[in-house]
Amino acid sequence: MMNLDQTPERLRLDAALKRMAVTFRGMTARPDENNCECHWGSAEDLAQLKVPDVELNLDLLHATWRAKDWDDHASVLRRILPQFSTALVSGLVEPFSGMEEVGHSLASGHWQLWPAEQATAVREFLHAWWAQILTDPDPAVPAHEVLALCAEAAGTLSPWLQVWEAQTHAVADHHLAEAVAHWERDLLRDQLPWETWNWEDEEEPRAELTAWLIRHAPARLHAQNAPEELLHRVRLLGLAGPARWEDPHWPNRSY
Repeated sequence: MMNLDQTPERLRLDAALKRMAVTFRGMTARPDENNCECHWGSAEDLAQLKVPDVELNLDLLHATWRAKDWDDHASVLRRILPQFSTALVSGLVEPFSGMEEVGHSLASGHWQLWPAEQATAVREFLHAWWAQILTDPDPAVPAHEVLALCAEAAGTLSPWLQVWEAQTHAVADHHLAEAVAHWERDLLRDQLPWETWNWEDEEEPRAELTAWLIRHAPARLHAQNAPEELLHRVRLLGLAGPARWEDPHWPNRSY
């Protein structure tokens, strides 16, 4: 009997996770890597990062990817990536504010400059996960959170929006409606709805995201029978200045 969960997108993601496991097998942190014992973990915890392929408990895994003060952030990331990528997909990673924090951690490791095989494995994982999220009616991590992660990790928004644009089925449209509901408050204040490290000025990704929504969201929200007020929020994104906040559908709440 066919397993209905094994969609092409899920099979691609499973293959990408296996590739991560194989590519980063045997990796360790540098022998002289160090961190603050009172803020990060014990000497025994640190020693685990210098032994390959030993699974970390979730608390230690979280402390490791969140830490910003490794001497060699890239080596530490490579050590944890097989377990970390699986934990991400399973919804076991809980950032303090949003999943863009994971993107910041990946970007801090400069993964795109790693040897070709390693960089390709990370890139394929991100793209495979994003493609699978858009076809999953109940993903472990919301689509808008994965978008922020991927954009921050890669330093670009365009390829992820292009994939979403091409996915015109009901599941992708439902994720879009949820994303707009999550984003509209910030976007109507002309703010990017996640914290960015990869752009000197958040105006660039904010303008790109806003323009994309104005072009593509209305028809897809209609198809989802989205609330009328949500459709008006998208319409308001196309207005500026008094035309926006004097509109009769401007939300009656503090912005």
